[in-house]
Amino acid sequence: METFSNFIGGTIALFSDPIGILIFVGGVIGGMLFGAIPGVSMLTLAAILLPFTAHLSAEHGVMLFSVIYCTGVYGGAITAILFNIPGAPENAPTAFDGYPMTQKGQAGKAVGAAVMCSALGGTISAVIMMAATAPIADWAISAFGPPEIFALVFFGLAVAASVGAKTLWKGWLSILAGLLIAVVGLDPVGGIERYDFNMPYLLAGIHFIPTILGFFAVSEIFVQAEKKATGVYKAPKVSVDFPSLAELITHKFAVVRSIVIGFFCGILPGIGATLAAFMGYNEAVRWSKDRAQFGKGKLEGVISSETANNAATGAAMIPLLALGLPGGALTAMMVGVFQMHDMEPGPLVFINSPDLVWVVFAAMFFANASILVIGFLETKTIINLLRIPFQFLAPMILLLATVGAYAVRGLVIDVVVMFVAGVLGFFLRRSGYSVAGIVLGLILGKIGEQTFAQAMQMLHFEWSGFIDRPIALVLIISGLLTILGSIYGAFFKKHHSVDHAAGE
Repeated sequence: METFSNFIGGTIALFSDPIGILIFVGGVIGGMLFGAIPGVSMLTLAAILLPFTAHLSAEHGVMLFSVIYCTGVYGGAITAILFNIPGAPENAPTAFDGYPMTQKGQAGKAVGAAVMCSALGGTISAVIMMAATAPIADWAISAFGPPEIFALVFFGLAVAASVGAKTLWKGWLSILAGLLIAVVGLDPVGGIERYDFNMPYLLAGIHFIPTILGFFAVSEIFVQAEKKATGVYKAPKVSVDFPSLAELITHKFAVVRSIVIGFFCGILPGIGATLAAFMGYNEAVRWSKDRAQFGKGKLEGVISSETANNAATGAAMIPLLALGLPGGALTAMMVGVFQMHDMEPGPLVFINSPDLVWVVFAAMFFANASILVIGFLETKTIINLLRIPFQFLAPMILLLATVGAYAVRGLVIDVVVMFVAGVLGFFLRRSGYSVAGIVLGLILGKIGEQTFAQAMQMLHFEWSGFIDRPIALVLIISGLLTILGSIYGAFFKKHHSVDHAAGE
């Protein structure tokens, strides 16, 4: 009851203040818009606004950033589904099945599922956040360190090999190609140069946003242009038929599973919505009876990734407010907002500034709920972009992707990387390899290498330390069993098909 009364108090404080309402509405709309523009993400908006929060009250400053976080994670799903351009890395798994649904004339259904599941995942995450911030944060920080996070990434990569490729072997080669790209740059422990070819740009590694834009957006333009040139191009059908309640109920287990995964990943400091989205998608593949349909326009893929990445938003606030540890890049900026107002996030915030905490909690709850309303209104308008003929739409997408790639760091070389990735992606897709697997390897590989280095230092470079940690051990064994199971399945199917052909 105390939690409910505090929530009501925070709601009244939020909506009884005209300036607070303006900041809330601006954060909701700004987060959605910037989240939907590739390269220019919610982090860009937050970085622009950070200096100006010094002129706001602490409640308004922290509330603005929390609202941008909630709606920004959802915003990138729109372009991921309609044009195969993920607005941010956490929306990349949404494109795996969302864009094929658009090609099938089911764009409205895919976007509708993203809207409903984003709102659902984020709202439930906010409710859990309000009810259990302190105890959950204490458990996560004590039970999950670098060894467990590395084991989680290993398990995710083991599952990811079955996504989007024609054969298991091409799936694994795609994952390994992504991991190879991920190790370009400086070694995270000793700062040793690796695969830089004496190019200063490569010392910082290959940035994942231009790479994602190339493998998804640019390669897709090339694929569609080839179809147009050979006369087999078919314009996507425009549809605004949203998924029915019955369809969503059919995927209730996927929704619940993704909420748990997303919330769990969000609690872990430094991980956030990106890993949540990939893990949510991977688990959907792992538990599905028809894995082969993933990557070809399966609604469950969109539901799982969008539920998981939005469920991570509320969870990421838990380590920030309960322990003072940021859960990701945007919550790290929020630490700066606190410090501008001579405050430190952590347990004392609940004692010294309970009004701030509950205004933020209420704002996050209503920001996630507003996705449902604004998202549906936005969908009915933006989906009509599909009516534009390909010869006009393709240059617009290329221009948007080019601006997004350049805007990340202001480097022309990022645009070059994007087009190189686009050409490679075009030929890899024709050969049956998985661009989704490459992106999975790239993003999870960077997280995995960093946490592995931290884990080995923490365990004094003793491999047996992983065995002594039950959670890490279970995840590593699960990953190994997944690999062995997929290899067995690939050989079994091969021999079964050979025996079947011989019998005929």
